[in-house]
Amino acid sequence: MKRSLAALAFGLASSVACAQAWPNKPVTFLVPFPPGGSTDTVARAVGASLQGQLGQTFVVENKPGATGTLGAAQLKRSPPDGYTFMVTSLGPLVVAPHLLKSVSYDAMKDFDPLTVLVQAPNVLVVPAASPHKTVADVIAALKANPGKMSFASSGNGSSDHLTVELFWLQTATSGLHIPYKGGAPAISDLLGGQVDASFQNVNAVLPHINAGKLKALAVTGDKRSAVLPQVPTLIEAGIQGVDVYSWQALVAPEGVPADVRTKLNAAVHAALQDPKVKQQFTSVGLEVVGNSAEEFAAFQQRENARWKQLIETRKISAE
Repeated sequence: MKRSLAALAFGLASSVACAQAWPNKPVTFLVPFPPGGSTDTVARAVGASLQGQLGQTFVVENKPGATGTLGAAQLKRSPPDGYTFMVTSLGPLVVAPHLLKSVSYDAMKDFDPLTVLVQAPNVLVVPAASPHKTVADVIAALKANPGKMSFASSGNGSSDHLTVELFWLQTATSGLHIPYKGGAPAISDLLGGQVDASFQNVNAVLPHINAGKLKALAVTGDKRSAVLPQVPTLIEAGIQGVDVYSWQALVAPEGVPADVRTKLNAAVHAALQDPKVKQQFTSVGLEVVGNSAEEFAAFQQRENARWKQLIETRKISAE
């Protein structure tokens, strides 16, 4: 009995000491997508700032596959010692669990939410040569020829796919969904006029809009985007219920010590307000969020319920 109590006391003391000294070795940010995308960029920018603040290396480890669920599964298996976290988009947390038949984690129970880092609206874009100049033009075309107007997406169940499904649902129209293996080929065919339209993340198509190669008809945010102030929201265009943001967030394996989470969150929020980091994000249309763990948890619950309902209503699958 004395030995057990001594072991427990030692463990508690070690835990406290670990939290106080954290971080005393490199910290890993898992990113469940390939290098070069929005989530990877956000993870590296925040990690670089944390490295300067906390005096320890923050390593980004890309673990792509199965719409982000491989990286999320790896996070679940990681010890909750404060040395492995995940920077992820909404996909693995609130979308993939409803798309895939088998996911080896419970996104609502197996992770501790820390903060939503950034968000960005999607933007309805058409090729520069398109005859469509407004959202009303698009809706008229969809109603005149149901199921014919093509919309590109970066894949089944992606943010851009779910947005167009929601758009069709709310406008009582139907188009033709063309899924690609990633955003780059979807945007390439959009630029070439092989597809008629797409709801893309604003940061992914902003250079093409500014260059006059794509026309932006509306953004899906609840307000106009700072980088596209001339483009109306869908709400302004008369379409309700399609306020959609893609987002990147920071989560931990369940059970990371509270002191570590508090220290990390404080450093992350400082990073998000760092002028250099903030400029890097806002210049491409990413909006800094930096909410509390409690606010993130409530937001995740709402997003989970919303996308679950849409996926079931529209019978969307990842196949």
